[in-house]
Amino acid sequence: MQRVNRWILSLLLLFLGSAALAMVKEVPLESLKPDKRLRQTALIVNGVLQKYHYRKVKLDDALSSRIFDKYLDSCDPNRSFFTQKEIDRLEKYRYKLDEAIATGWLEPAFEIFRLFRRQVDRQVAWALELLEKNQFDFTRKERYRFDREDAPWAKDEAALKDLWRKRVKNDILNLRLAGKAEKEIRKTLRKRYETLRRRVHQFDADDVFQTFINAYTLSIEPHTAYMSPARSENFDISMRLSLQGIGAVLSSKDEYTEVEKIVPGGPADKSGQLKPGDRIIGVAQGRTGKMEDVVGWPLQDVVEKIRGPKGTVVRLNVLPKSAGAQGAAREIAIVRDRIKLEDQAAKSEIIEVDGKRFGIIELPAFYRDFQAQAAGRKDFRSTTRDVRKLLRKLKKQKVAGVIMDLRDNGGGSLTEAIELTGLFIPHGPVVQVKDSQGRVEVERDTDPDEVYSGPLAVLVNRNSASASEIFAAAIQDYGRGLIIGEPTFGKGTVQTLVDLGQFTRDKEDIGRLRLTIAQFFRVQGGSTQNKGVVPDVVFPVVADDGKHGERALDNALPWTHIHAVEHLRLGGANLALLRTRHLQRTKLDPGFAYLREEREALREMEHEKTVSLVEKERRKEWQAREKRALERRNRLRLARGLKPLEKLEDEEEEAHGGKEEDPEGIGRIWQEEAARILADYIRQQGPVTAQAE
Repeated sequence: MQRVNRWILSLLLLFLGSAALAMVKEVPLESLKPDKRLRQTALIVNGVLQKYHYRKVKLDDALSSRIFDKYLDSCDPNRSFFTQKEIDRLEKYRYKLDEAIATGWLEPAFEIFRLFRRQVDRQVAWALELLEKNQFDFTRKERYRFDREDAPWAKDEAALKDLWRKRVKNDILNLRLAGKAEKEIRKTLRKRYETLRRRVHQFDADDVFQTFINAYTLSIEPHTAYMSPARSENFDISMRLSLQGIGAVLSSKDEYTEVEKIVPGGPADKSGQLKPGDRIIGVAQGRTGKMEDVVGWPLQDVVEKIRGPKGTVVRLNVLPKSAGAQGAAREIAIVRDRIKLEDQAAKSEIIEVDGKRFGIIELPAFYRDFQAQAAGRKDFRSTTRDVRKLLRKLKKQKVAGVIMDLRDNGGGSLTEAIELTGLFIPHGPVVQVKDSQGRVEVERDTDPDEVYSGPLAVLVNRNSASASEIFAAAIQDYGRGLIIGEPTFGKGTVQTLVDLGQFTRDKEDIGRLRLTIAQFFRVQGGSTQNKGVVPDVVFPVVADDGKHGERALDNALPWTHIHAVEHLRLGGANLALLRTRHLQRTKLDPGFAYLREEREALREMEHEKTVSLVEKERRKEWQAREKRALERRNRLRLARGLKPLEKLEDEEEEAHGGKEEDPEGIGRIWQEEAARILADYIRQQGPVTAQAE
């Protein structure tokens, strides 16, 4: 079964959650029917996709089959409600959905959703009955499969009931391990299951239509999505308010709210307590407010709870990704604030390695103050302007080389990626853009001002994406500097928002379509799509298992290439020698050993799909995992000449006590090795001559 694209699904759930928040009453089952407006919208969406989408996919039986699977996954992503018998009943639609979309015949989509809603009612009623009976044996040897994304559907109703028996038992056990009292556990879970049922009952016809149409868009390509009028409005509101709160991008996975990304410079980033992959299971207001269980809540409801006025405190109950499915929750407190542009701006510092001083410029995003620019302010803030100042400052300080740190930089302004590249090259092409009609446009740096021509390294990781990849690829293609780290995300496509009302006679608001219309290509002709940018020196952390980045998304565009465009080749290096010296250093380096062990532990947890339902075993597994994590951290601390910790929480108390926040220098490991590689590069470099290529 194909993997559901979590990004689009989380975006969809955000919209559905907003709708649920706005509604007071539940939607009657009999009202879940398509009307003329929805049929018209289906026809328009299909027409736009067929004519303007970058990927040309024929709407036929093969695509219909993919849409069928994707729609079932969108309704029931963890395969907890449908049985194989129901799936068999619905098979009659597998090769009919292409006709349904092409003709506006939407009844199949609504029939499937109505069946799903009845199944939710049935399983929630069973869960509440089990909760009331409270007849669980926590010494009985059995396991619960919590990750059912790739599991077979339950054979029949009896098998599904047994699945839910284990689910309820696991939910109780999780709260027991968190130290909750039995009475509180029953109250929390009763509310959780009732919220799940109510959330599904609040989906209206627009929500059903949006879910179905996005099953179509996702079956073509992962960055294309439809937004209904109401959801478009909520999306705009969300975007305007997104920087007020804790500074975390959240998504829904199954019934959990998961941290997708920490916004650089935001409260969560500054606190260091919340990490990508952590799951938020409770929210409380202030220092003493009651913690509310938010498992099963619509995403937007959780977001509204977390948002609040600047200077106020929100407490979160979090299941850390590092603790795995068997781990215990922990409570953190974050002071809300408004994220300012200067908090995300480029910053520089100097480190000394191998007797040489290197300038590091940390760049969390490719930003540009478009509002100030539109207002006519000549001093508007931008990435290129800020980095130009930092480079001039570092040159005055006579650094031996510069490291551009683009780790976790998810991109931003294309203009800034092009202009930033221009600070390091004399002139020339930076990126090629191919549109859906096959036309190729070359974006160039036309500014002859080369601000910095000295030794350069660009540090990237698996979360460096889009504009970051354009910049890194250009630096690599020109031979202008070394790319160091791990292969990047692989986001090499361009999207635009299309107002679908323009295709109606009376310009009616029928929603918007986020549409992929073009693809980026490097000046040497290869795409940044899917493969990303492969560094000249790859850090030996843990090999990519294909479960991260663009290559992990269903129906992502493949890597391809077009003709190269003439560009300068400004230098080169003996990469084999640099890689050999790097591997020799890091083989015994305690910092890299720690990073490898941490990444391997996380990968093992990500591959786990089941947990024990024996309470003693569960506690023992959790304690063993905590012990291994503590041992890893203390090995690093001892290597750094620091006193070992008695428990991991001691380090957080140490940081909040006003001492150095990163005493082991974990955040420095990559930067320092990048500086050593750059030092090797400087030693082997001869005179640089420019030549056409």
